[in-house]
Amino acid sequence: MKKFLFSMFMLAGLSASAQEFKPFKVNVSVGYAKPFTSAASGGVLIAIEPKYGLSDHFDLGLRLESAFVARGVVTNGQTVTGDVGAFGSYMLTGTYLFGTGGIRPFLGIGAGAYSIGGAGTVVISQNGQPNQDITFVSDTKFGGLVRAGIKAGHFVAAVEYNAAPTTSNRLANTTINSENAYLGVKVGFDIGGGRK
Repeated sequence: MKKFLFSMFMLAGLSASAQEFKPFKVNVSVGYAKPFTSAASGGVLIAIEPKYGLSDHFDLGLRLESAFVARGVVTNGQTVTGDVGAFGSYMLTGTYLFGTGGIRPFLGIGAGAYSIGGAGTVVISQNGQPNQDITFVSDTKFGGLVRAGIKAGHFVAAVEYNAAPTTSNRLANTTINSENAYLGVKVGFDIGGGRK
């Protein structure tokens, strides 16, 4: 075990000494979130992501993001728009940056928890029965993301597909699904990082 720990510290020390870029940075971004459900409306998102560069090309990070959108539900093939709700996410991320110049494209993935807010209701009508108000369920589920973007100096622009899982409610004999996946388009900047 001691040999393993010693080897890991030596590897970390060698990789840090070979870097042209400062390893620690914090990304702050704002943008637009668009759910994939047809009746759901887009909204605003905000994110903060501390990152550590294991090399000049690979960053590990922790993305904390909130997206505020009008959720949509599907029941009996009919899509209904609900009130504005929030998605919170806590994702471990890995990002690969290409090149070493001033403008660097990147690709990344992430995995973690999506906290899906339960605020808001929708009105559902079924087969001539009286309308019923359905409250969205609040849930936390495991999901993932895929991202692509470009970094120019400290400026960052990205597009992210957020695979937030579907949540469901039951109304009598009907299942009401809320599809929560959304696309995030964001711009921001890195605090720290850059060339040594």
